[in-house]
Amino acid sequence: MPESKQPILTADKLLKIDIHTHILPATWPNLRERYGYGGFVRLEHHKPCCARMMMDDKFFREIQDNCWDPQVRMHECSQHRVGVQVLSTVPVMFNYWAKPEHTYDLSQILNDHIAGIVYDYPDRFVGLGTLPMQAPDLAIKELERCMKELGMAGVQIGTHINDWNLEAPELFPVFEAAAELGAAVFVHPWDMYGKEKMSKYWLPWLVGMPAETSMAICSMIFGGVLERLPNLRVAFAHGGGSFPATIGRIAHGFEVRPDLCAIDNNVNPREYLGKFYLDSLVHDPAALEYLVNLVGANSIALGTDYPFPLGELEPGKLIESMPYDQATKERMLSGTALEWLNLKKERFVPKQKSEKV
Repeated sequence: MPESKQPILTADKLLKIDIHTHILPATWPNLRERYGYGGFVRLEHHKPCCARMMMDDKFFREIQDNCWDPQVRMHECSQHRVGVQVLSTVPVMFNYWAKPEHTYDLSQILNDHIAGIVYDYPDRFVGLGTLPMQAPDLAIKELERCMKELGMAGVQIGTHINDWNLEAPELFPVFEAAAELGAAVFVHPWDMYGKEKMSKYWLPWLVGMPAETSMAICSMIFGGVLERLPNLRVAFAHGGGSFPATIGRIAHGFEVRPDLCAIDNNVNPREYLGKFYLDSLVHDPAALEYLVNLVGANSIALGTDYPFPLGELEPGKLIESMPYDQATKERMLSGTALEWLNLKKERFVPKQKSEKV
């Protein structure tokens, strides 16, 4: 029997919206043949319910059918009482290194796939598109299609775009378009700097990713992107990476060396705390408590990195384990997500029929 399209509420009637989940199509064209060169990911469905992500002939990651099958995803969501998943592609599929016209083509394939799932299950999924960010004109074109034609809530982008950090003037028109279109922007690390020096111990994921996210936040603050676009709704993955733990150092550097830090924006970085969103994926009660004290519950949304092992394996467990009142938990489990996505709760929670008198 297919999973019900009805949303799943927690035992205390709190809706869970997971803003950080990744999905792939079950199949897509052979990109080496389609574009004439290699470096792209392909899937090898080598046994039932499992596939290998391969970069040409190099193994990247083993995935299961919860990475492509919405029915499996809904079943697993039901087990953890997650009502809604926000879908975005796996960041390795950004392919910003490829020829722009090819990344644009692949973005359309991936975005059409996500939009199709949301169309089939509108009360269980929300879509974020991917863009050919290395070509801002094409990125804006696809952003407009995502928002106006596909009905998506926003887009996911990387923490940097090849040699551009997020304050690069070439990228500002994309952010400007996102603000004008009302698109939520989810920033996720990829292609970590220094990975060549971190070949052991999974360090690119454990050390590089948090640093990447901090770099992205600092770039958007110091570069004046958030100052110039106060209506841009941006969320950062993994609890903001290492940024929250180093805000003291960042703000101190701004104060003592404004000649280096304040060249594009003279507003103290602390002024932006609470003006962007973070997911809750920190894996530690003390870290979550620190985030709540730093940026406020209104800026924190449930995010799990489903379906990957470095994510929160029991979605919402950390938030639910904290000694917060119900209103605070509700805000982090769904309210912040709804605000960031600019969606109404009624889309996911059916109205109760009024009782007959």
